[in-house]
Amino acid sequence: MALRKIITIGNEKLRKVSKPVTKFNARLETLLDDMVDTMRENNGAGLAAPQVGVLKRCCVVEVEDKLYRLVNPEIIASEGEQAGSEGCLSVPERLGFVKRPMMVTVKALDAKGEEIVVTGEGLCARAFCHEIDHLNGVLYVDIMDHEIFAEDLDAEDGGEQEQL
Repeated sequence: MALRKIITIGNEKLRKVSKPVTKFNARLETLLDDMVDTMRENNGAGLAAPQVGVLKRCCVVEVEDKLYRLVNPEIIASEGEQAGSEGCLSVPERLGFVKRPMMVTVKALDAKGEEIVVTGEGLCARAFCHEIDHLNGVLYVDIMDHEIFAEDLDAEDGGEQEQL
């Protein structure tokens, strides 16, 4: 396992639609393991393959000590709404006010190619949506209501934010 370099806004790879994963092998497992290490090293709640320069449809999310490795994920259901500050490891030192579903269900494959269905609420739902957006070349800055500045944090959501 190794740390990978996180690319940042301005890099064209962040704006491309990722290709579906078709090979489930040691190389994919290594990519996912590296992404987990890179996410944790950078105190993130999620990381998508395009953020490390790999245009494949896979991402990792870790919320409340629950780790998800999602290959070819797609949101199959959502409900409710939440709104709050959102950051991104690929958009350093910025935050935006973003509306997301309160709960989402995602159908994906695991690293072995087996189908999984997972449901997340709150921050987990936000992270699933954020990372799947990355796979489609969308950044939170594209969908945010407005940018949040340090002096706004107390008014917006009590100062809590996650780097996705």
